[in-house]
Amino acid sequence: MECEFSVMTYNVHSCIGRDAKASPSRIADFVASANPDIVAMQELDVGLIRSGLADQAQVIAEHLKMNFHFHPSLQVEKGLYGNAILSRYPMHLIRGAELPIYPHHRRFEKRGVLWVEILIHDNPIQGINTHLALHRRERLLQTDLLLGPEWLKHPNCCSPVLLCGDLNALPWSRVVRRFTENLIDIQGRIAGRLLQGTWPSRFPVLRLDYILVSPDVRVKKIQVLNTPLTRIASDHLPFIAGIEVH
Repeated sequence: MECEFSVMTYNVHSCIGRDAKASPSRIADFVASANPDIVAMQELDVGLIRSGLADQAQVIAEHLKMNFHFHPSLQVEKGLYGNAILSRYPMHLIRGAELPIYPHHRRFEKRGVLWVEILIHDNPIQGINTHLALHRRERLLQTDLLLGPEWLKHPNCCSPVLLCGDLNALPWSRVVRRFTENLIDIQGRIAGRLLQGTWPSRFPVLRLDYILVSPDVRVKKIQVLNTPLTRIASDHLPFIAGIEVH
């Protein structure tokens, strides 16, 4: 059955804006105005002093009246920090996991990945949300894992597939080129469009945030949401796409 829906990826920077205010409600208000059906969020806090002890994924999901799954990448103080997927449609968790750390970089921030199956009008959609490392070798190690039999080549990870997240990599990087051997980078799929940056939000000159899809997914429209609010609410801009699957 054919279905259309919209998906957003957004690194929310612990919902701490460039004005130093921690406000999950500000993020939620903006996301509500964009009205996506699925949202992949990175850098969410749960129970941390710096962000008012809020469970940010839950606060945002309740505001949007969406289902959600959160996966912690690491423990900070007595709280958690990680990624979430929110959906208007029913979904269930397939798995969440830490990504590998390069042996000589154990002091670096741990990264994670979350996989859910979303049921849209009887169409099962595989949704993966991740946030890759800052160091190139570590990103490549993590990319190889995601492209392997535990994730994208797992027999249950069948089309249509969405891979969203902050890849900390530029479009011509080896990381993105590896992913696009199997998936489509949707910003590059629409002919004639100038590729739009997502970081830093004030002057977005770099494209670090991606929605990658399996080849059977049709891209209807895309937009980097660059507004006065998004330029202050996080250090990344959100990216949204309207897509169609058969």
